[in-house]
Amino acid sequence: MLARALDAGLEVRALVRDPGKLTMSSPRLTVIRGDVLDTADVDRTVRGSDAVLSLFGQVKGSPHTLQTTGTALIVAAMERHGVTRVVTLSGGGLPAPSDRPGAPDVIIRFLLKTLSGHVLADAKGHLAVLESSGLDWTVVRGPRLTDKPGTGSYRIGWVGVNASTQISRDDLADFIITQIDGRTNIGQLPFVSA
Repeated sequence: MLARALDAGLEVRALVRDPGKLTMSSPRLTVIRGDVLDTADVDRTVRGSDAVLSLFGQVKGSPHTLQTTGTALIVAAMERHGVTRVVTLSGGGLPAPSDRPGAPDVIIRFLLKTLSGHVLADAKGHLAVLESSGLDWTVVRGPRLTDKPGTGSYRIGWVGVNASTQISRDDLADFIITQIDGRTNIGQLPFVSA
């Protein structure tokens, strides 16, 4: 994602827990060491931005409300600094009204709810924060991510409608970058797949 943003010529401020894990540098990249659950770190990252791309999520050992709480802090910082555009990332397990899940999708959602119910609850919580924010938000949802090279061609649909079960990280990143200035998906949860 970061490489895509820099390749697009964007000035990027990235909030990261461990800057040592970054393998790239650029004069257009400012790395801010911090935590999405720290108000001051989030504020320093959002200040002066034109848009926010929020790509964090649950990992092993994360607080069960990581995405909800972090999104609330991001929204508050955006309100303080007059930033109105936010694009976030979630999985296809987060339901949208236009979804028409088939049998495999229903099974995957059942397993997600059963085995990782807190992750789905957190994704729904982050969506609720965005829906009540008054901001221009888009939640990009994707299926299983692959490390295959991007093709520049992908489908934008809904779970069970014009969708497949995978997408390359590169193609998903490409779509996310288009959403910074895109207006078509404001207030929507598009599902992007190969």
